[in-house]
Amino acid sequence: MKQELSEGQLEIRLAQPGDEDTVERLIREAFEPFRAAYSPGGFADTTATAEVIRERMETAKIWIAFDGDEAVGTVTALADEGGGIYIRSMAVTPSAQGKGVGQKLLDALEHDAHHCDEKRLHLYTTFVLPGAQRLYEKNGFRVVRETAPEEWHDMGGVEMEKILD
Repeated sequence: MKQELSEGQLEIRLAQPGDEDTVERLIREAFEPFRAAYSPGGFADTTATAEVIRERMETAKIWIAFDGDEAVGTVTALADEGGGIYIRSMAVTPSAQGKGVGQKLLDALEHDAHHCDEKRLHLYTTFVLPGAQRLYEKNGFRVVRETAPEEWHDMGGVEMEKILD
């Protein structure tokens, strides 16, 4: 039986300068169990370093989820050149998976997108993470197309989008 988070215990906040190492750790912990299924380049691109995260903070919004004092998840939203928001680096630590953390992070990102009058969210996910695709589909995302392995580090996946009301 999975243990749920205590009511009111989960806090979502925007990352701030100095949070780069925390975000890097969250991403690495979340994806480490899947390392063998990733190509080396795919895993390296997925598990951004603190330096890359610091650079992203200049143009992106990065949220961190906290269960009490413990950081347990993160997601990044980047403005898209074609309009809308590109979602990347959704990550929840293994100990917090299945407890609604990913849902709360997605809710925070979508709320912010609505507040900023964005009309579209989109993302790419690999076939390595079927749970991620299910979460996005549950939240109104639809598969736009399958992506060929040649497009991203020899790994196939799907491009998904959600049109916001």
